[in-house]
Amino acid sequence: MFEIHASKVTSLKNDVLSGLTVALALVPEAVAFAFVAGVDPLVGLYAAFMVGLITSAFGGRPGMISGATGAMAVVMVSLVALHGVQYLFAAVVLTGVFQILAGVFKLGKFIRMVPHPVMLGFVNGLAIVIFLAQLGQFKETNAAGELVWMTGIPMWTMIGLIALTMAIIHFLPKLTKAVPSSLVAIGVVTGLVMFMDLDARTVIDYVRDMTNDPTRTLAGGLPTFSIPEVPFTLETLYIIFPFSLVLAAIGLIESLLTLTLIDELTGTHGQSNRECVAQGAANTVNGFFGGMGGCAMIGQSMINVNSGGRGRASGITAAVALLGFILFASGLIEMIPVAALVGVMFIVVIGTFEWSSFRIMRKVPKADAFVIVLVSAVTVISDLAVAVVVGVIVSALVFAWQHAKHVIVKRSTDENGWTVYDVNGPLFFGAVSSFLEQFEVSNDSKDVIVEFKNSRVADHSAIEAIDTLAERYMTQGKTLHLRHLSPECKILLTKAGELVEVNYIEDPHYHVASDKLD
Repeated sequence: MFEIHASKVTSLKNDVLSGLTVALALVPEAVAFAFVAGVDPLVGLYAAFMVGLITSAFGGRPGMISGATGAMAVVMVSLVALHGVQYLFAAVVLTGVFQILAGVFKLGKFIRMVPHPVMLGFVNGLAIVIFLAQLGQFKETNAAGELVWMTGIPMWTMIGLIALTMAIIHFLPKLTKAVPSSLVAIGVVTGLVMFMDLDARTVIDYVRDMTNDPTRTLAGGLPTFSIPEVPFTLETLYIIFPFSLVLAAIGLIESLLTLTLIDELTGTHGQSNRECVAQGAANTVNGFFGGMGGCAMIGQSMINVNSGGRGRASGITAAVALLGFILFASGLIEMIPVAALVGVMFIVVIGTFEWSSFRIMRKVPKADAFVIVLVSAVTVISDLAVAVVVGVIVSALVFAWQHAKHVIVKRSTDENGWTVYDVNGPLFFGAVSSFLEQFEVSNDSKDVIVEFKNSRVADHSAIEAIDTLAERYMTQGKTLHLRHLSPECKILLTKAGELVEVNYIEDPHYHVASDKLD
């Protein structure tokens, strides 16, 4: 799916160097998402550290990076605005519990049911979101304290530094792959700005603009354990429950989709249910240690993979390095030009966007092309979780409509003179009308057999259709027999049992889902 050059070999050196690159890129992202959620920057940085460390060490997808994300932050902001940050911490704890339960009950495997057009729309939409998020770095604070677009020399300096960063990342791997090109690009651009004393916004300039505090720094201490200061009442549960449920769903959808993408890129197989448990544990810990929680980050994960990170050491290095920046090296991180980090993210955007989707639009079914565009648009306009759900629903409806026309009933007569109807195709809500129209009740024999060897009763609408068919034959004084039903079908047909005589001889067995790989 991606055109980024990726090695499938795990190397400790590559993991460590890649982790350092990711840590540098995590700082402005974590700060930005903290502001989106309406909390202190350190709350976002602590979240990036804790979520990144726990999921990297215990999750089901080595090489995937997790931290504070915008998709979850936009849900948090209303809770913080209405009830305060302590309620957010409580909600994050409950979010983690929901995610752990999803893993325990092995719900992670269902992410593999997401259709490929939805995946394409997801990566395209997310690439656009990442690109749009970087545009905010082209703004600066004016004399009135308002954020306005850069102009003149500062704008051209920003553009030049971004172009230099992207050029280094693109061309350096052609010369050597001994060190991650992104890390070299950040170092070179930072050194150039300091040596030439260029007027370029740095990370600390960005933080001070966002906090409107000219003395603010990124220095901080270790996160400390604290039970959220909220009343332990049903009213509190009533407040945080809907937020936690939405946060858990968004976090798992984004994490598991990112897991699937990394699987495809590296040619390996992650464990989705294990990742659910690790994400849940990370968010639960966050709630007790003053973090805003989070999930997998596709942008940072792509930086990691592109820089050679494949093993757990890459994510652990990124998390530990981020904590080290907060504790000991905040001054060094504060000097990094924002342009260097924007350049890194622009490379991620180029690598993430599925450019071939433009080429295949005319080759795939129109419904699939529509789903790709729809999911991309909803991801940009709303959020990832809504986009994926919408895409899956539309894909399912298209599938149902197409297969509603595939139920074919063939009529014949057996050696006993009984009328036999051989049903081919699944019987479900979309196909029941076509199914009923193909029976000739008045012209059939006294005993009628409906053969389901090549069909399957899928839902309640199918049961009602069989019930209706049985009533039609009963009013004609005839008996309906059903043959070769699967065990699942027999259970579903309990309601029609008084009307229908069922022949259980030579019934086939169906196997639906497997947890073998999860």
